[in-house]
Amino acid sequence: MKKYNKLIRDKIPEIIEKNGLKSKVKILNNEKYKKELLKKIVEEAKEVLATKGDKKGLTKEIGDVLEIINYLIKVFTLDKKEIERIRQQRKKSRGGFDKKLFLEYTK
Repeated sequence: MKKYNKLIRDKIPEIIEKNGLKSKVKILNNEKYKKELLKKIVEEAKEVLATKGDKKGLTKEIGDVLEIINYLIKVFTLDKKEIERIRQQRKKSRGGFDKKLFLEYTK
């Protein structure tokens, strides 16, 4: 038996069953669901890092990150326009990542 204890996509139980395995799932309440989505974005970000820049893997994993971001926006009732406004504001005040700067230290 392999334990997961993590948020999964809706069709995963069907896929598991089609592969001849059994699973146990539960439906989360809203607060637990929000908490698990926040954990899931970290999990997915780690998977982006694990691609080591492989274009195919990176494309897949960034798609997963975007999926989680969309659900975070939905369940926390965030405003996409406000998020974009803040993103642009932070880019204007702090810059983007075009210069490829890497901070080694400060004194």
